[in-house]
Amino acid sequence: MDSAEHRAWLDAERERLFEFASRSAAPVGFGWLTDDGSLDQAHPLELWITCRMTHVFALAALLGRPGAAELVDHGLAALDGAFRDRENDGWFSSISADGSVVDDAKAAYPHSFVILAASSAVAAGRPGAEALLTDALAVNEQYFWREADGMVVDSWNRDWSVLDPYRGVNANMHTVEAYLAAADATGDLVWQARAERIARRVLGWAGNNEWRIPEHFDEDWNPLLEYHRDQPRHQFQPYGATIGHGLEWSRLCLHVSPDLIDGATSLFDRAVTDGWAADGADGFVYTTDWSGVPVVRDRLHWVVNEATNAAAALWIATGDERYQAPYQQWWEYAERYLIDRERGSWHHELDPENRPSASVWSGKPDAYHAVQATLIPQLPLTPSLAAALARK
Repeated sequence: MDSAEHRAWLDAERERLFEFASRSAAPVGFGWLTDDGSLDQAHPLELWITCRMTHVFALAALLGRPGAAELVDHGLAALDGAFRDRENDGWFSSISADGSVVDDAKAAYPHSFVILAASSAVAAGRPGAEALLTDALAVNEQYFWREADGMVVDSWNRDWSVLDPYRGVNANMHTVEAYLAAADATGDLVWQARAERIARRVLGWAGNNEWRIPEHFDEDWNPLLEYHRDQPRHQFQPYGATIGHGLEWSRLCLHVSPDLIDGATSLFDRAVTDGWAADGADGFVYTTDWSGVPVVRDRLHWVVNEATNAAAALWIATGDERYQAPYQQWWEYAERYLIDRERGSWHHELDPENRPSASVWSGKPDAYHAVQATLIPQLPLTPSLAAALARK
């Protein structure tokens, strides 16, 4: 896992991903890339994509990649410009190429990525990043964080007058990542403490549910285990247990605190047992029901990324060599089926026979998971990625 040859391979793969991702620069922010790396002109510009790409290019800038700093500035300009709601505060979920608003909802999921993008840009020393981070944290504090719950709420309307009663773990998961980055960028450990509160609560729910994480809740944080049973292929809120989230939470818990290692290990073991080759073919299924039976058998690229990340993090935390074999197996699987050497980047989705498909996810819009998978095995568990690169 830590051989010089493997590190060199990860570095080369990361550069390949940076090259493909750089094509996502649109007149405003970053757009949705198709399978061949061209901008999908019919797809709106998503706040979460612009934030993730700004974060990715901040990592690239910290690694010294030419032109990356300018791409970070391009993302920051969009976040301080067309995406920003100057009248009501916060950021719009999506806009058109001309800057007009497509989706005016104010959701915790993309807002967490505003914090992450700004935090990484601070680490990269980009102008305007500190002011953006200050504003993003203030919006989070005022509208999303709930001190009594130790969690964030999910979604508001445009003027923050109507709060959706739905509560979700996905938005909280990415808020944990954002809070850890913000703690490093600001030096304020309140964000670290809040990340730990969220993680501990999620671990409590998972531990009471055989380590399958309930994802969906009502406004009083009662689990809704049948939520979206009729929409099992939902991109952000699918029914059942999401295998990739079990793996992602496993890793995040290790970033949060070494005291959470038992929960991290249990999440990892459950996700691998339920998800890997669960239907007899290599690859991780997308979701299972609450007894571990596969529901959506398509293979999404980001799940493999989070599997290698979690295995690497557990190996770093424990020194236990049992994580090395699956780590290597999953990278070999990625090379065989997911990494697209012909057109670039990774196939974002495969069918149950490991052929490229698009039943859940189309195109190749997201370099965030794959880029991070090339870095996490090579960096300490703390601080966060951008802060760790800034200190090297």
